Amino acid sequence: MSQNIAAVRAHLAKLPPTDTMSVAERRAQYERAERAFPTPPDVKIDHVGTPGPAEWLTPPGARTDAAVLYLHGGGYVIGSPRSHRHLAAAIGAAAKTQVLLPDYRLAPEHPYPAAVEDAYAAYRWLLMRGIAPARIVVAGDSAGGGLTAALLVAIRDRGMPLPAAGVCISPWTDLTCRAKSYETRKDADPIVKSEGIHAMAAAYVAGKDPKAPLISPLFADLKGLPPLLIHVGTDEVLLDDAVQLGERAKAAGVDATVDVWDQMVHVWHWFFPMLDEGRQAIARIGEFAAARIR
Repeated sequence: MSQNIAAVRAHLAKLPPTDTMSVAERRAQYERAERAFPTPPDVKIDHVGTPGPAEWLTPPGARTDAAVLYLHGGGYVIGSPRSHRHLAAAIGAAAKTQVLLPDYRLAPEHPYPAAVEDAYAAYRWLLMRGIAPARIVVAGDSAGGGLTAALLVAIRDRGMPLPAAGVCISPWTDLTCRAKSYETRKDADPIVKSEGIHAMAAAYVAGKDPKAPLISPLFADLKGLPPLLIHVGTDEVLLDDAVQLGERAKAAGVDATVDVWDQMVHVWHWFFPMLDEGRQAIARIGEFAAARIR
């Protein structure tokens, strides 16, 4: 094991167990990333309404005619721009674009379809701002990675012009939580645990069909979607969610690339301030996005 990923695992081992926390406590713990991994001071942060709250990030040298729409992770229950600003800004810097980071509504207060509707509204906000669809890349991690795929399906189904590409980082694409990697990787994954992810799925699905295509895009018709880049680590329970999304996208004729990173944990990109592989993965996303923005 590399020293860098070992350091990340040691950092995670020091955190208090989440199974004893309330939702409010878990949200507060996640948002402390704002202090642990601060956003560089040269990144301009504007608070906007899409109409929901969002942050509009402008890294140095970012082109103003293109954007990344970044959808944060957190199992649809936790997470916010505060927890993910450092990662979204780094991806924007790598792609040389501005970033829209919506503070979409969370379960259990706001179950499905709140997150999809807020993500769709954020995409429309970019279009109304005058940014062409061919200069927008949608990206997200974990639940936000699944939400990225769901948003692309929703955009297509509603007859809206599709963005240039999508990036799914460690995506949660099947909220039935039945993939084999939930068992085969459970001892390797220090972040996603069975009890916690099942509880988050129940909070978001709220009695609806977990196989509905905008809840679990693994079961959606993916035909006609733009190019996809999918990142996943070997040491995460969502390995199969990511790999199978790529397989089904390719079978539907989508230009999909699945990069499986050895020894990497769930959304290792988030730890880029202390992890070489995180910085490398972000650079790869930047290259992918920049190559597809026209």
